[in-house]
Amino acid sequence: MTGLIIAFIVICLLFVLYGFMIAPAHDSEELPSCLLSDYAHRGLHNADIPENSIPAFSAACDSGYGIELDIQLSSDGRVVVFHDETLLRMCGIDKKVSDLTYEELSKLTLNNSSERIPLLEEVLFLVDGKVPLLIELKGTDKNTSLCDRAFELLDLYGGAFCIESFNPLLIGYVKRKRPEYKRGQLVTILKKKDANQPLPVRFMLSHMLLNFISRPHFIAFDMMKKPTVGILAASSVLGAKKFAWTVRSAEDYNSLKERGVLSIFENFTPSGDA
Repeated sequence: MTGLIIAFIVICLLFVLYGFMIAPAHDSEELPSCLLSDYAHRGLHNADIPENSIPAFSAACDSGYGIELDIQLSSDGRVVVFHDETLLRMCGIDKKVSDLTYEELSKLTLNNSSERIPLLEEVLFLVDGKVPLLIELKGTDKNTSLCDRAFELLDLYGGAFCIESFNPLLIGYVKRKRPEYKRGQLVTILKKKDANQPLPVRFMLSHMLLNFISRPHFIAFDMMKKPTVGILAASSVLGAKKFAWTVRSAEDYNSLKERGVLSIFENFTPSGDA
Protein backbone atom coordinates (compact mmCIF):
# COMPACT_ATOMS: atom_id res chain seq x y z
CA MET A 1 0.00 0.00 0.00
CA THR A 2 2.82 2.42 0.87
CA GLY A 3 4.41 1.74 -2.52
CA LEU A 4 1.16 2.58 -4.31
CA ILE A 5 0.82 5.83 -2.38
CA ILE A 6 4.38 6.83 -3.23
CA ALA A 7 3.83 5.95 -6.88
CA PHE A 8 0.63 8.01 -6.92
CA ILE A 9 2.41 11.00 -5.37
CA VAL A 10 5.27 10.72 -7.87
CA ILE A 11 2.82 10.60 -10.79
CA CYS A 12 0.96 13.62 -9.45
CA LEU A 13 4.21 15.54 -9.06
CA LEU A 14 5.22 14.66 -12.61
CA PHE A 15 1.89 15.98 -13.91
CA VAL A 16 2.36 19.18 -11.94
CA LEU A 17 5.89 19.56 -13.28
CA TYR A 18 4.70 18.92 -16.83
CA GLY A 19 1.95 21.51 -16.45
CA PHE A 20 4.46 24.03 -15.12
CA MET A 21 6.80 23.46 -18.06
CA ILE A 22 4.20 23.83 -20.84
CA ALA A 23 1.96 26.47 -19.27
CA PRO A 24 1.30 29.66 -21.24
CA ALA A 25 1.23 33.14 -19.74
CA HIS A 26 -1.16 33.50 -16.83
CA ASP A 27 -2.88 36.36 -18.64
CA SER A 28 -3.26 34.42 -21.90
CA GLU A 29 -6.97 35.22 -21.98
CA GLU A 30 -6.06 38.88 -22.32
CA LEU A 31 -4.67 38.60 -25.85
CA PRO A 32 -6.48 41.66 -27.24
CA SER A 33 -9.13 41.26 -29.89
CA CYS A 34 -7.14 43.41 -32.34
CA LEU A 35 -4.53 40.61 -32.50
CA LEU A 36 -7.08 37.81 -32.89
CA SER A 37 -6.82 37.96 -36.66
CA ASP A 38 -5.91 35.80 -39.61
CA TYR A 39 -2.45 36.69 -40.90
CA ALA A 40 -1.12 36.71 -44.45
CA HIS A 41 2.06 34.61 -44.34
CA ARG A 42 4.96 36.89 -45.34
CA GLY A 43 2.40 39.30 -46.72
CA LEU A 44 -0.16 38.76 -49.45
CA HIS A 45 2.28 37.46 -52.05
CA ASN A 46 1.82 35.55 -55.30
CA ALA A 47 3.71 34.68 -58.48
CA ASP A 48 4.13 38.36 -59.29
CA ILE A 49 4.61 39.76 -55.79
CA PRO A 50 7.51 38.33 -53.73
CA GLU A 51 7.10 37.27 -50.12
CA ASN A 52 8.21 39.70 -47.39
CA SER A 53 8.14 42.60 -49.84
CA ILE A 54 6.60 46.04 -49.65
CA PRO A 55 3.95 45.22 -52.31
CA ALA A 56 3.00 42.03 -50.42
CA PHE A 57 2.51 44.01 -47.24
CA SER A 58 0.65 46.77 -49.05
CA ALA A 59 -1.72 44.20 -50.60
CA ALA A 60 -2.43 42.69 -47.18
CA CYS A 61 -3.19 46.14 -45.78
CA ASP A 62 -5.53 46.92 -48.67
CA SER A 63 -7.35 43.62 -48.09
CA GLY A 64 -7.56 44.11 -44.34
CA TYR A 65 -5.52 41.05 -43.36
CA GLY A 66 -2.99 40.89 -40.58
CA ILE A 67 0.61 40.46 -41.69
CA GLU A 68 3.07 37.79 -40.58
CA LEU A 69 6.69 38.70 -41.31
CA ASP A 70 10.21 37.62 -40.38
CA ILE A 71 13.04 39.77 -39.08
CA GLN A 72 16.77 39.32 -38.66
CA LEU A 73 19.89 41.49 -38.53
CA SER A 74 22.25 42.53 -41.26
CA SER A 75 25.97 42.51 -40.44
CA ASP A 76 25.77 46.19 -39.52
CA GLY A 77 22.83 45.72 -37.16
CA ARG A 78 19.89 46.85 -39.31
CA VAL A 79 16.60 45.01 -38.80
CA VAL A 80 15.69 43.53 -42.18
CA VAL A 81 12.55 41.65 -43.18
CA PHE A 82 13.62 38.32 -44.63
CA HIS A 83 12.82 34.70 -43.83
CA ASP A 84 15.69 32.42 -44.86
CA GLU A 85 19.08 32.31 -43.21
CA THR A 86 20.70 32.50 -46.65
CA LEU A 87 19.90 34.57 -49.71
CA LEU A 88 19.99 31.65 -52.14
CA ARG A 89 16.28 30.88 -52.57
CA MET A 90 15.03 34.46 -52.84
CA CYS A 91 18.02 36.33 -54.26
CA GLY A 92 20.15 33.67 -55.95
CA ILE A 93 23.23 34.33 -53.80
CA ASP A 94 24.61 31.65 -51.50
CA LYS A 95 25.49 33.95 -48.61
CA LYS A 96 23.98 34.49 -45.19
CA VAL A 97 21.87 37.59 -44.58
CA SER A 98 23.89 38.25 -41.44
CA ASP A 99 27.14 38.35 -43.41
CA LEU A 100 26.14 41.36 -45.53
CA THR A 101 25.58 44.99 -44.61
CA TYR A 102 22.23 46.56 -45.33
CA GLU A 103 23.78 48.57 -48.13
CA GLU A 104 24.86 45.30 -49.75
CA LEU A 105 21.49 43.68 -49.13
CA SER A 106 19.62 46.66 -50.55
CA LYS A 107 21.23 46.08 -53.95
CA LEU A 108 19.70 42.61 -54.25
CA THR A 109 16.29 41.88 -55.75
CA LEU A 110 13.69 39.40 -54.57
CA ASN A 111 12.77 36.42 -56.72
CA ASN A 112 13.67 37.98 -60.09
CA SER A 113 11.50 41.01 -59.44
CA SER A 114 12.39 44.67 -58.98
CA GLU A 115 11.55 44.47 -55.27
CA ARG A 116 14.23 44.69 -52.60
CA ILE A 117 14.67 43.48 -49.03
CA PRO A 118 12.83 45.96 -46.80
CA LEU A 119 13.78 47.26 -43.40
CA LEU A 120 11.38 46.70 -40.52
CA GLU A 121 11.11 50.46 -40.08
CA GLU A 122 9.87 50.75 -43.69
CA VAL A 123 7.19 48.15 -43.06
CA LEU A 124 6.08 49.85 -39.85
CA PHE A 125 5.79 53.17 -41.69
CA LEU A 126 3.76 51.52 -44.46
CA VAL A 127 1.37 49.60 -42.21
CA ASP A 128 0.98 52.39 -39.64
CA GLY A 129 -1.53 50.46 -37.55
CA LYS A 130 -3.88 49.61 -40.43
CA VAL A 131 -3.66 45.88 -39.67
CA PRO A 132 -2.02 43.85 -36.88
CA LEU A 133 1.50 42.48 -37.28
CA LEU A 134 2.81 39.06 -36.29
CA ILE A 135 6.59 39.43 -36.15
CA GLU A 136 8.83 36.36 -36.08
CA LEU A 137 12.26 36.71 -34.51
CA LYS A 138 14.77 34.58 -36.40
CA GLY A 139 17.66 33.02 -34.50
CA THR A 140 18.57 29.69 -32.93
CA ASP A 141 20.93 30.73 -30.14
CA LYS A 142 20.81 33.03 -27.11
CA ASN A 143 22.03 36.15 -28.93
CA THR A 144 19.42 38.81 -28.15
CA SER A 145 20.83 41.61 -30.32
CA LEU A 146 17.89 41.29 -32.72
CA CYS A 147 15.45 41.73 -29.85
CA ASP A 148 17.13 44.91 -28.65
CA ARG A 149 17.20 46.48 -32.11
CA ALA A 150 13.58 45.52 -32.73
CA PHE A 151 12.58 47.03 -29.37
CA GLU A 152 13.99 50.38 -30.48
CA LEU A 153 11.62 50.41 -33.43
CA LEU A 154 8.57 48.76 -31.89
CA ASP A 155 8.58 50.96 -28.79
CA LEU A 156 7.83 53.88 -31.11
CA TYR A 157 5.20 52.05 -33.15
CA GLY A 158 1.58 52.86 -32.41
CA GLY A 159 -0.07 49.92 -34.16
CA ALA A 160 -1.02 46.47 -32.88
CA PHE A 161 1.65 43.77 -33.04
CA CYS A 162 2.78 40.58 -31.38
CA ILE A 163 6.08 38.71 -31.35
CA GLU A 164 6.77 35.03 -32.01
CA SER A 165 9.76 32.73 -32.42
CA PHE A 166 10.75 29.08 -32.47
CA ASN A 167 13.43 30.05 -29.95
CA PRO A 168 12.04 30.19 -26.40
CA LEU A 169 15.21 31.95 -25.25
CA LEU A 170 14.36 34.94 -27.44
CA ILE A 171 10.72 34.96 -26.37
CA GLY A 172 11.86 34.64 -22.76
CA TYR A 173 14.01 37.73 -23.28
CA VAL A 174 11.01 39.59 -24.68
CA LYS A 175 9.05 38.51 -21.61
CA ARG A 176 11.71 39.94 -19.27
CA LYS A 177 12.49 43.13 -21.14
CA ARG A 178 9.10 43.99 -22.69
CA PRO A 179 6.46 42.17 -20.65
CA GLU A 180 3.78 44.36 -22.24
CA TYR A 181 4.47 42.84 -25.67
CA LYS A 182 2.19 39.93 -26.55
CA ARG A 183 4.29 36.91 -27.46
CA GLY A 184 3.85 33.50 -29.04
CA GLN A 185 5.74 30.23 -29.21
CA LEU A 186 6.18 28.69 -32.66
CA VAL A 187 6.28 24.92 -32.53
CA THR A 188 6.73 21.96 -34.85
CA ILE A 189 8.11 18.45 -34.56
CA LEU A 190 11.82 18.97 -35.16
CA LYS A 191 13.86 16.33 -36.97
CA LYS A 192 17.64 16.30 -37.15
CA LYS A 193 17.52 17.84 -40.63
CA ASP A 194 15.37 20.69 -39.31
CA ALA A 195 17.59 21.89 -36.49
CA ASN A 196 21.25 21.51 -35.62
CA GLN A 197 20.43 20.67 -32.02
CA PRO A 198 20.96 17.59 -29.83
CA LEU A 199 18.04 15.17 -29.64
CA PRO A 200 17.04 16.19 -26.06
CA VAL A 201 16.84 19.86 -27.11
CA ARG A 202 14.81 19.03 -30.22
CA PHE A 203 12.47 16.93 -28.09
CA MET A 204 11.95 19.74 -25.58
CA LEU A 205 11.32 22.29 -28.33
CA SER A 206 8.96 19.98 -30.19
CA HIS A 207 6.89 19.37 -27.06
CA MET A 208 7.05 22.92 -25.66
CA LEU A 209 8.83 21.82 -22.51
CA LEU A 210 10.62 25.17 -22.43
CA ASN A 211 7.45 27.24 -22.21
CA PHE A 212 8.41 28.00 -18.62
CA ILE A 213 11.07 30.27 -20.13
CA SER A 214 8.85 32.05 -22.67
CA ARG A 215 5.37 31.81 -21.07
CA PRO A 216 3.69 32.57 -24.41
CA HIS A 217 0.29 34.17 -24.82
CA PHE A 218 -0.37 31.98 -27.84
CA ILE A 219 0.87 28.84 -29.58
CA ALA A 220 1.57 28.92 -33.33
CA PHE A 221 1.66 25.30 -34.46
CA ASP A 222 2.52 23.48 -37.68
CA MET A 223 -0.82 22.38 -39.13
CA MET A 224 0.91 19.66 -41.18
CA LYS A 225 1.94 17.83 -38.01
CA LYS A 226 -0.38 16.04 -35.61
CA PRO A 227 -0.90 18.25 -32.53
CA THR A 228 1.15 17.05 -29.58
CA VAL A 229 -0.22 16.48 -26.11
CA GLY A 230 1.55 19.70 -25.11
CA ILE A 231 -0.29 21.78 -27.70
CA LEU A 232 -3.63 20.28 -26.74
CA ALA A 233 -3.00 20.74 -23.02
CA ALA A 234 -1.62 24.28 -23.31
CA SER A 235 -4.61 25.38 -25.38
CA SER A 236 -7.59 23.30 -24.26
CA VAL A 237 -6.71 23.00 -20.58
CA LEU A 238 -4.45 25.97 -19.84
CA GLY A 239 -6.06 28.52 -22.14
CA ALA A 240 -3.42 29.48 -24.70
CA LYS A 241 -4.78 30.89 -27.95
CA LYS A 242 -3.89 28.89 -31.08
CA PHE A 243 -2.62 29.96 -34.50
CA ALA A 244 -1.99 27.44 -37.29
CA TRP A 245 0.69 27.73 -39.97
CA THR A 246 0.88 27.54 -42.88
CA VAL A 247 -2.73 27.26 -44.09
CA ARG A 248 -2.87 26.86 -47.88
CA SER A 249 -6.47 26.04 -48.71
CA ALA A 250 -9.96 27.30 -47.96
CA GLU A 251 -10.91 23.80 -46.80
CA ASP A 252 -8.22 23.76 -44.13
CA TYR A 253 -9.01 27.34 -43.19
CA ASN A 254 -12.70 26.61 -42.65
CA SER A 255 -11.91 23.47 -40.66
CA LEU A 256 -9.59 25.39 -38.36
CA LYS A 257 -12.03 28.25 -37.99
CA GLU A 258 -14.73 25.84 -36.80
CA ARG A 259 -12.33 24.77 -34.04
CA GLY A 260 -11.56 28.35 -33.04
CA VAL A 261 -8.04 28.33 -34.51
CA LEU A 262 -6.70 31.41 -36.28
CA SER A 263 -4.81 30.97 -39.55
CA ILE A 264 -1.48 32.14 -40.92
CA PHE A 265 -2.28 31.61 -44.59
CA GLU A 266 -0.81 31.83 -48.08
CA ASN A 267 -1.65 30.89 -51.71
CA PHE A 268 -5.30 31.82 -51.18
CA THR A 269 -7.28 34.39 -49.22
CA PRO A 270 -10.04 33.59 -46.74
CA SER A 271 -12.42 35.71 -48.81
CA GLY A 272 -12.08 33.07 -51.53
CA ASP A 273 -9.94 35.02 -53.96
CA ALA A 274 -6.89 33.18 -55.26
